[in-house]
Amino acid sequence: MALKSTVCKATVQIADMDRPLYATHALTLARHPSETDERMMVRLLAFALQVPADDHDGALVFARGLSDADEPDLWQHSLDGQLRHWIEVGQPDERRLSRACGRADRVTLYVYSNAALIWWAGVQNKVARLSNLAVWQLPAAQSQALAALAERSMQFQITVQDGAVWVGNADTSIEIQPAVLKAAGQ
Repeated sequence: MALKSTVCKATVQIADMDRPLYATHALTLARHPSETDERMMVRLLAFALQVPADDHDGALVFARGLSDADEPDLWQHSLDGQLRHWIEVGQPDERRLSRACGRADRVTLYVYSNAALIWWAGVQNKVARLSNLAVWQLPAAQSQALAALAERSMQFQITVQDGAVWVGNADTSIEIQPAVLKAAGQ
């Protein structure tokens, strides 16, 4: 018998002074049986960092990701169905990134774990020509601290200022410093 996804609920209050964006989102995340808490929480963080200020050009939603090889972890389609933003989490191969860049206006990748920089060294030259790709690296200790906040029901306050991200719940607050490995347009 196949294992089923675990459903997690999160209420996220975002105060992003860098964009400026102030919003509250009630989210439902389906955690694939093979997905770790760390990966799920990085998906949640990616949502908070990339959610548009309004839905005039379509909403950012969680896609099937691990359950479907043709879908990212998150994506945004315009109201006329055009794929605006493709967001991946983890360390996909360069072919997947190239296909995503051909399908979407923008592609954003969040890498994490101790092996992230080793992975990046292997694919950096292969994805250099993908001008609509942005790659962000989350330090392993910080993504692991984020994973420790995972629960079936969560409430977070996420504050972004000058590139630093603070994620907190009623008991704990952690700081995350995403680093740009590749900016879009490069």
